[in-house]
Amino acid sequence: MLKKCLVKVGLFSGLFVLLASGPAVAAKAPRIGFILSTMQEERYQRDKKVFEETVKKLGGEVVFASCNNSEQTQAAEVDNLLSKGVDVLVLQPVNGDTATAFVKQAKRDQVKVIAYDRLIKNADLDAYITEDSMKVGALQAEAALKFTQGRGNYVVLMGQAGHSVAEARTAGILSVLKSHPDVKIVLKQYHPGWSPKLAMETAENVLTTRKNDVQAILANNSGMAHGAVQAIEEQKLTGKVFVAGADADLASIQNIVAGKQQFEVMISINDMARRAGEVAMDLAQGRGFKADSKVSNGLKEVATVNTPVFGIDREQVEARIIKTGFHPASAVYAKMKR
Repeated sequence: MLKKCLVKVGLFSGLFVLLASGPAVAAKAPRIGFILSTMQEERYQRDKKVFEETVKKLGGEVVFASCNNSEQTQAAEVDNLLSKGVDVLVLQPVNGDTATAFVKQAKRDQVKVIAYDRLIKNADLDAYITEDSMKVGALQAEAALKFTQGRGNYVVLMGQAGHSVAEARTAGILSVLKSHPDVKIVLKQYHPGWSPKLAMETAENVLTTRKNDVQAILANNSGMAHGAVQAIEEQKLTGKVFVAGADADLASIQNIVAGKQQFEVMISINDMARRAGEVAMDLAQGRGFKADSKVSNGLKEVATVNTPVFGIDREQVEARIIKTGFHPASAVYAKMKR
């Protein structure tokens, strides 16, 4: 009888321990910090949406911030996200030179860092997610040469100084144009914050000083191409001066179908943001990831994921933009009768 009582007491005690301990504690969802340098360009709504959807689908949580192209704001946002205990920081730097300090700060907190879209120099990065920026510029230059029959005065509207993308896209342009002696680059200029307004002013000034003797304007992104289109319209040169941009935002595609702009380079933003989310989750959970290449940032060879780019002219809009769902036909043709 005593033995039976002891067995019952033992069973009861074990049950009490199980009930007291409660259900097994669920593993903490990885927290991913995502900081974009700006939301100024239309494309960045897409970056944010796809990245957040990808991380959520994989069981993670995104803490997002943008910085209005301000290094000071970015410094504050890095502090903020690190204080929230992110496991991985995905950072599009406002300035790829000075953002090295942010990487060091994250590493002190044992947080892994991915450079997004733009390289961070001399930093201990864990990954770099980007497009083939050299090819972007090369595609622009090749299209310009075809339009101008390989001659004329060209203007290059560059993004902000210190941005690896601005440097690489411009290098791609120059790599093609250097073998064409009948092309003269009459102006090549940086624009703080990749400002469309400043790009428009640059285009206005060069058209005035050259007495409209400009055959092509190649812009490092869509926003600055918009500025060039406005300047050209004011001089009644629409369709006569070649304009190229990059990112394929909606306004640029609308300008292409309207004949106001001749060329854009579409970066597969869906692929870039999706791969960034996947790699961030891999790193947060201690897994490796597949890199396409390695890029030197001055300190190390950084494992790099490259996303595709495509040239877009009027003939390519249906196939590359509308049929892929990048922009709907209703939006592309909203400003004109089909």
